[in-house]
Amino acid sequence: MITRRFHDLTLPLLGFGAMRLPLLADGSGRVDEARTRDMVAYAMQHGLNYFDTAYPYHGGESERIMGRILADYPRESFLLATKFPSHVAAAGRTPASIFEEQLEKCGVSYFDFYLLHNVCETTTPAFCDPKLGIVDYLLEQRRLGRIRFLGFSSHGQMDNLRAFLDLYGKEMAFCQIQLNYLDWKYAKRINPRNTDAEYLYGELRKRNIPAVIMEPLLGGRLS
Repeated sequence: MITRRFHDLTLPLLGFGAMRLPLLADGSGRVDEARTRDMVAYAMQHGLNYFDTAYPYHGGESERIMGRILADYPRESFLLATKFPSHVAAAGRTPASIFEEQLEKCGVSYFDFYLLHNVCETTTPAFCDPKLGIVDYLLEQRRLGRIRFLGFSSHGQMDNLRAFLDLYGKEMAFCQIQLNYLDWKYAKRINPRNTDAEYLYGELRKRNIPAVIMEPLLGGRLS
């Protein structure tokens, strides 16, 4: 496994995404937890110990499933990332209730990496709303040690990314963007709402914000 240094951590170059876990063959749409457990075991045996999930993945079950599986391993042996859902906060839930629910679902007392989920044109108003107080709450959890590194993921356009970074960029330890050999230059040709990854990555480099890459194979489609 090729690794990279990130502050005091050694990270595997590949992470284990929990957005598209294998499903049971019965057509129920439920996750095949036994097969997922085998996949996690294989990953851990080969040095891949970074696991990325989120509140809405698999209808809210991804965090629970990953929590049950990772409970078989010492907490210090794996790195866990999950994401804050702005749509749930905008619907009336407090940041505290959401965060505590995620800790319980994942069966952990802290998250190694915690992201504002999908900072874009439709979510930025909630993330930046002082009445909701999302970022302020998460910064306090970071201070308390319940979040080791706070960052965000982004599918937004360049103007939106710059506006968010101007406001909160100094507090963000990393950013997760979609980057692969197609999206590097041709994301906008596929969907005019997208921004080519070359420009997104360049903006992050200007601000010395490390990038975590999602969908290096475009959700499997490039393979």
